[in-house]
Amino acid sequence: MANAIYSSLPTTVFEEMSGLARSLGAINMGQGFPDAPGPEAVRAKAADAVLNGYNQYPPMVGLPELRQAVAAHYSRTQGLDLDWAGEVTITSGATEALAAAFLALIEPGDEVVVFQPVYDAYLPLIRRAGGVPKLVSLSPPDWRFTRPMLEAAFGPRTRLVVLNNPINPTGTVLPDEDLALLAEFCVAHDVVAICDEVWEQVVFTGARHRPLIGYPGMRERTVKIGSAGKMFGLTGWKVGYLAACPALTHSLARAHQFLTFTTPPNLQTAVAWGLDNAGDWFRDMPVDLERSRDRLVDGLRREGFAVLPSQGTYFLSIDLKGSGVTEGDRDFCLRAVKEAGVAAIPVSAFYETEPVTHIVRLCFSKGDDVLDEGLRRLAKARELSRAAIR
Repeated sequence: MANAIYSSLPTTVFEEMSGLARSLGAINMGQGFPDAPGPEAVRAKAADAVLNGYNQYPPMVGLPELRQAVAAHYSRTQGLDLDWAGEVTITSGATEALAAAFLALIEPGDEVVVFQPVYDAYLPLIRRAGGVPKLVSLSPPDWRFTRPMLEAAFGPRTRLVVLNNPINPTGTVLPDEDLALLAEFCVAHDVVAICDEVWEQVVFTGARHRPLIGYPGMRERTVKIGSAGKMFGLTGWKVGYLAACPALTHSLARAHQFLTFTTPPNLQTAVAWGLDNAGDWFRDMPVDLERSRDRLVDGLRREGFAVLPSQGTYFLSIDLKGSGVTEGDRDFCLRAVKEAGVAAIPVSAFYETEPVTHIVRLCFSKGDDVLDEGLRRLAKARELSRAAIR
């Protein structure tokens, strides 16, 4: 008999909207993947490793050269002092890293603090591990949490807190004061933080990503998760990183070995080379994405859309109410893809309870022609929506 935890789940909103975009020939501004193919030198290294490298099982915890490269990268970019041999594990993407963390660290009945809007994989994985999610609802336009919100969520059964920063879907980079507040609660309640930081390299002018593991008291109680797919714009590669103190890493690696066991060696080789030889990639990549963001923001505002701030990730959000649209976000997105030929994501899909229903997420990691045509179609969707409600 099918397991109730999974059999009752709907298809993810990303697959639903992308499926409609494919079947209808619509522009896909919903799912978060770039149009660009990623750095050629890194892709060439992967191809060479397939033809001329080792293609059998690599070490379960990852190739030593990749673990070393991850530790060195975080030392250069975030000032972290990680022992590659005892504190870094390579996983088959960040979602597998999350699964390993939840299965390794949650005991049945443990409460797990989660912020919503929440990436859709978190809650099913937490429940599969026996955890009980405690939801903290964030609201536009700032998407920030406060001391009273944390006081209401943390309790004697709290075992973990899950933090996504920079935040998908909101494009928010949390400020120092919010991170310091969360670290204070983690220390006071003896809680481990699972930090999904896959967007850490995609941060724009005026914002700065700081890892929670670097805050006082957090070095021994944080699991830091990164993604080569997001770092290099190679979302199909599914190469992730787990970084944590040795005691946590011991449990994380044991869970990882019974999930995917290991990750393709050619991709690990290429990512290791890329981290060590990125050149100007980590400087230029966010600059290019920021330019695309600004192009879409300017166009949306010219068309009368209210746009929320985007400090990082591939995403920005529009406020339907502020844009003169009274339709809910899901209805608007279905109208947009079916009648105007452009797919977007309703942010209400990232809530389990009491959803915000007037925010729509758009992906701007696209070429100029795609952004411009997508904008034209979004404007058409707005007019169709307003006409239907009159």
